Amino acid sequence: MARRTARLTVDTLADLPSSVRSCLYWELDPVQRARVARAGAEESEKEAWLSSVLLEWGSCGRVLYVDDQPAGFVLYAPPGYFPGSASIPTAPVSEDAVQLATAEVFEGYAGGGLGRVLMQVMVKDLLKRGDFRAVECFGVWGTPPADGCMLPVEFLQRVGFKTHRPHPRHPRMRLDLKSVLTWREEMEAALSRLLGVVRPRRAAAPVARDSLE
Repeated sequence: MARRTARLTVDTLADLPSSVRSCLYWELDPVQRARVARAGAEESEKEAWLSSVLLEWGSCGRVLYVDDQPAGFVLYAPPGYFPGSASIPTAPVSEDAVQLATAEVFEGYAGGGLGRVLMQVMVKDLLKRGDFRAVECFGVWGTPPADGCMLPVEFLQRVGFKTHRPHPRHPRMRLDLKSVLTWREEMEAALSRLLGVVRPRRAAAPVARDSLE
């Protein structure tokens, strides 16, 4: 299977399911969401939000394709772009962090490690930007709410997030980007294999033993 990723834009947003194109859980506060829902304008509001973020901050997500079919996506940005977070009990996100809002691997593609690929692509993008020290995400214990677009704590832990502010239902999880610098080369090599990109591997710089422990 051929795999590739593309930046989340208005064009690639159109490739995603309606449930994604109309979800404004993070993008708007509850009052605004209700107003938009009454007008039936969720998808146009999502496009307007995305256009604004692309103009002001740049790419805020990735879409993963398998054999040219959308298989999943990830959405992230500075926390100011996600006013819906204010209703979460462990808000706000730290000032030095980007917020991972949500990610999803679509039905039929689960179980192949694509969720981890999406996290790695996000981290690679943020490391290139160099403006933030961490990624934070509001996780959920137990069954995620149907309209919450929240990631399970168990998944976040598996991909390297640690609890930053505990809560019985919605802990705030954090991944320090500095901690992943030591495995950046390994991550890029794994991405090349998973996405079918053949590139010459750069020689890794010597790393002190203490930094690996």
